Amino acid sequence: MISRRGLEAATATLTGAFGAAVAASSVQNGIGWSSAGVDAGTFPFMTGLIILGGSLVNLALGLRADSGVMLGRSELKKLAGLFLPAAAFVAAIPLIGVHVAAALYIFGTLALQHRVAILRALTIATVTAVSLYVVFDRMFQVSLPLGLLGDALGL
Repeated sequence: MISRRGLEAATATLTGAFGAAVAASSVQNGIGWSSAGVDAGTFPFMTGLIILGGSLVNLALGLRADSGVMLGRSELKKLAGLFLPAAAFVAAIPLIGVHVAAALYIFGTLALQHRVAILRALTIATVTAVSLYVVFDRMFQVSLPLGLLGDALGL
C-alpha cells in the first residue's frame, strides 16, 4: 500500500532531481550573456530551476497531504503490468535493438496482456518492426539503435 503523502513525495523528488540535472548540465554549456547574445545553456538552466522550484512546492504540499492509502494492491498490479514490460523494452534495446525489442514488446502486450490471438499479435508486431525500419531508417534516414544483435549480424 502506498500513501498519498509517499507518492507525492516520491514524484516531487523525481521531478526535482530532473530539474536539478537539467540546471547543472546547462552550466557546462554556459549561462548568461556573451558577445553573441544569450549563451546556449541559459534557457535550459532557467527551465531546470523552474522545474526544481515547482517540485519543491509540490514536495511541501505533498508532505502536508493526508496519509490515506492512494494505491492499493489492485492498482499496484495494474501499474506493474504497465511499467515492467516498458522497462524491459527499454532495457532490451542495447542488446537486441529497437526493431526487435519493439516487436517483442508489442507481441507480449497483445498476446499476454490483452489475449489477442497469437497469429494476429505476431502480425501486428512484425508490421510494427518493419514500419519502424521503413519510416526511420529508410524514409528519414535516421538509424535506430540495432544493439549487440545488430553488431553480431554485421548490420
